[in-house]
Amino acid sequence: MGGVRLISDDEYVVVRTRTHAKALIWPSVGLIALGGLIGSGIAIVPSSIRPVGQIVVVALGFLAVVWLIARPFLRWLGTTYTITTHRLLTRSGILHRVGKDLPLIRVNDVSYDQSLADRMFGCGTLEVQTAGENGTITLVDVPDVERVHAVMSELLFGVDQQPEWA
Repeated sequence: MGGVRLISDDEYVVVRTRTHAKALIWPSVGLIALGGLIGSGIAIVPSSIRPVGQIVVVALGFLAVVWLIARPFLRWLGTTYTITTHRLLTRSGILHRVGKDLPLIRVNDVSYDQSLADRMFGCGTLEVQTAGENGTITLVDVPDVERVHAVMSELLFGVDQQPEWA
């Protein structure tokens, strides 16, 4: 059986994405380092406290893996941005889910920001100015942010916001 239907019959998904996978670089490096540390820790446990000492090293390593690697991965997996023909929907969270739905008719402006690192990874931050009390909604690490910006501009203003020379 399917989950809760988030869009109406006359609404279509234009863009659905999660935050950029660059959020997984440090957890991946950490996993490799933790593997080495756990292996070294098991090897240097004195024979007088084996196997209990080795079990403790593995248990501490497992806790570190859950906290430093699994948690960021699940956070990345659980964060999504969806643009439909009528709304901007954001969903985030692992155990505590947070969702925001913003009707596109309440959006005044949309812009993006890319640092040098963001440009190298092909992502950026999308800033959505609203007419309501929220002010600005910031979507961080949006993959292919220039295309997403162009799509939102097209939906909002009916014109392609890319320059003619692009």
